[in-house]
Amino acid sequence: MKEEFLYYLWENRLLRGSLQTTTNQPIRIINPGYRNLNSGPDYLKAWVEIGGQLWAGHVEIHVSTSDWNRHGHQHDKAYANVVLHVVYEDDTKVNDIPVLELKGHFDASLYCRYEKFMMSQHWIACERQLRQVQPFTKNTWLERMAVERLEQKAEAASRILISNKFDWESTFYQLMLRYFGMKVNSEAFETLATLLPLKPLLKHADNLTQLEAMLLGCAGFLDMESDEEYPLLLKREFAVLRSKFNLLTMPVERWRLLRMRPVNFPTIRLAQLAQMIHQNGCLFSKFKEAKSIADAKLLFDVEASSYWDTHYRFNVEGPFKPKHIGEGSADVLMINAVIPLLFCYGQFHKDPSYCEKALRFLEEISAEDNTVIRHFTAIGMNANNAMQSQALLHLYNQYCRRKRCLECSIGNALLQSI
Repeated sequence: MKEEFLYYLWENRLLRGSLQTTTNQPIRIINPGYRNLNSGPDYLKAWVEIGGQLWAGHVEIHVSTSDWNRHGHQHDKAYANVVLHVVYEDDTKVNDIPVLELKGHFDASLYCRYEKFMMSQHWIACERQLRQVQPFTKNTWLERMAVERLEQKAEAASRILISNKFDWESTFYQLMLRYFGMKVNSEAFETLATLLPLKPLLKHADNLTQLEAMLLGCAGFLDMESDEEYPLLLKREFAVLRSKFNLLTMPVERWRLLRMRPVNFPTIRLAQLAQMIHQNGCLFSKFKEAKSIADAKLLFDVEASSYWDTHYRFNVEGPFKPKHIGEGSADVLMINAVIPLLFCYGQFHKDPSYCEKALRFLEEISAEDNTVIRHFTAIGMNANNAMQSQALLHLYNQYCRRKRCLECSIGNALLQSI
């Protein structure tokens, strides 16, 4: 028996028969209280009637009564207001707190189904039963998962915001760079955002060459010999700017090019970033003002400078091809940088219009295509937009992989309906 299953029985009121304490006092559960996810009793502010007397207080749940002492609760003042000790099996007397033994007071087949889920070797525990769940249940749960994931991302953004002393533009710059190089170069881009703050870039936003010089120079790409005019120009500009702003550089070896599409090379990404800052200046303020997803994505519709039309790397010339930021890359930046910070902004300023805009933008972006989403599609859970694909990613990572079936509405529906 697992405590998680006992929590599930308690808060969902799935107990059967006439309940009484181990001393034969009748028990009536008026309010099970709410789950405490911090230290202290498992359920707070519960209301239970014991032997005709109404009690308000906390409830502690264990597999065995002896777990009370085994967990050291007898020495913890936080447990002084526990009015009921709920256990699966009463194996010993530990104090004068009333004890409710659950053995025999719930559907045993429910626990058998739960165990099967926990022991499942399928991709997710409910893979074979998922199609049985009503669409309303699935859709409602996915809506909650989407908001939960967005809140999680907004919380992460708020930590960056605090470290930046509530500078929203610098926070967006750091968030954007984290996702600008995709997963392969995310750490390198984060390092660059630390070495090269936004303010020096904004001071030279009117000069594209100087922007490229700072970005490519701090990234370590200008520490090389060249016979080409443009790289030499960038090196000269960077030497001046490096001295002016006391800029640091990172080893070029931190960047990865192996098994990458050339269009995603960090040199191309940095040149595109320079163009974005050159054209838009303070980007986050522009995203706040965007009325539609089309307006927002237009800010990502930039092309690297002309040198990169025939280059992916310095000193290696190739066929002519302008280097635009693609639709897929723009979607990644919207989903992971723009939308979470918009949501965070709405929460911070208590302005729901920004939170609603963030959710609306998610709904208007195409669903992501990755292994997790394809797995869900194969078993009957389709994602029609980015809100739903983000919801499915959150469901898989936070619930399915951790076998948190008892906390999932879909798992709950299956456990009680099979």
